[in-house]
Amino acid sequence: MKKRMVCGLIALAFVCSSLFIMTSCAKKQIGVSERVEKPVIVEEEKVVVVEEEEKAPVAEEKVVVVVEEEKAEAERRAKAEMLAAKIREFDTENIYFAFDKSDLRPKARATLKKKAAFLRGDFSFRVLIAGNCDERGTEAYNLALGERRAHSAKKYLMALGISGDRISTVSYGEERPADPAHTPAAWELNRRDNFTLLR
Repeated sequence: MKKRMVCGLIALAFVCSSLFIMTSCAKKQIGVSERVEKPVIVEEEKVVVVEEEEKAPVAEEKVVVVVEEEKAEAERRAKAEMLAAKIREFDTENIYFAFDKSDLRPKARATLKKKAAFLRGDFSFRVLIAGNCDERGTEAYNLALGERRAHSAKKYLMALGISGDRISTVSYGEERPADPAHTPAAWELNRRDNFTLLR
């Protein structure tokens, strides 16, 4: 009987301690899951939303920046092409003189006004004016006549507001004909000032 009682007490103690351990663990698990699981889910949702909100504007900003850079590059190219065309026009548009004259004709004045407008628009450019003559006359006379023709154009450009420091002159006389033929049409082309833009 004593053995049974001792066994019963041991069994009862074992059952009680088991119940106590299970009950205390279950409470802790429920408390932890109730307290931890719900905030974690909420926090995860917040993190997902925040990440999506942050990623979308960055991608949009990159697209906007790329588009703006491409647009700016296209504008730069267009400006460079337009400037190159204006420089070609400036350099190839000559003014012409009557035989043995250095005074400016109306058409020459109109051309010089266009050149002055270009020079006023971009102060980084200077201009070289070269005076030329046809083959008639002596070499010395033609060099002096070419110089007078170049100075006529320089003087008119200065009157239009272009600083004399930005204008250089040279005379080639008859040395650089536009047309080497010995005809009145060729002589007319050779009596000219031609212009070169310099930086």
